[in-house]
Amino acid sequence: MTETYLPPRQPPVPPWTGTTQNYLPPLPPQPPKRNRLRHRTVALLAAATLAAGGIGGTVGALIGDDGATATTTTATPTTATTDTATEPTDVSDVVARVAASVVQVNVTLAGGEGLGSGVIVGSDGRILTNNHVVAGAERITVTLADGRTVDATVEGTDPSSDLAVIQAQGVSGLTAATFADSDAVEVGDEVIAIGSPGGLQGTVTTGIVSALDREVTVSGEEQRQSPLQPQRQAADTVTYHAIQTDASINQGNSGGPLFDAEGRVIGINSAIYSPVSGPDGSAGSVGIGFAIPANTAQQLLSQL
Repeated sequence: MTETYLPPRQPPVPPWTGTTQNYLPPLPPQPPKRNRLRHRTVALLAAATLAAGGIGGTVGALIGDDGATATTTTATPTTATTDTATEPTDVSDVVARVAASVVQVNVTLAGGEGLGSGVIVGSDGRILTNNHVVAGAERITVTLADGRTVDATVEGTDPSSDLAVIQAQGVSGLTAATFADSDAVEVGDEVIAIGSPGGLQGTVTTGIVSALDREVTVSGEEQRQSPLQPQRQAADTVTYHAIQTDASINQGNSGGPLFDAEGRVIGINSAIYSPVSGPDGSAGSVGIGFAIPANTAQQLLSQL
């Protein structure tokens, strides 16, 4: 009878790495890291523009500390599942419904011309915009979405919130925007901005809400600054808690609406962050813009 030779059983092979087979012991578990957002000051620019040079504006925003602690939760599986997937937003459909409620605001100043945006809040031509768009204007006209340009007058302003209401003359039957509860807005919500950056009326940009309750401080002088008016006297600063978005907002978007995915106004675009600006105060979007919450705007409208 022939016996089959079996070699001795080998011990388990430890983990190796590389070509030289140096033994690497497993790394010890690392404790969870604590996230912290440090204090810092950022520079912002009012999102309006001057045809004669550019409305600049440097403002400061203070970002507070926030900490996070890791937790572990054990879940018990169930026999039923829920599909939480949602349909993507049809931006073209939303824009088709709301574009007629957005206007371009043109202002004539002592030393040049200004440009901003606005949103219709009354079918009779009542329009909401930023105070810094119409401040110091000698004449105001409004260009509607259908191309008509009509005169407008200031109906009321609130410099402390950087909001103003103007009245278009000789119009009726306009499409008024619908406002949402801005307190219900959450980080990550889809948004749509429509306005006239650089005079390009009806420009549409999209993004998300990237942060909430950002404290933005803007000096009155820096909101509207022209090379033709270098000696303009400084005004009081304006501070508000803004909705932050990565939807592209540029100079000329000031006063225009920030819509949610259902076509409701959640904010009034007012300022942008820009690390670099030109000598005339002009700057471009870097994906950090700020809008005054809709609830603040509705409070002003109820007071006027």
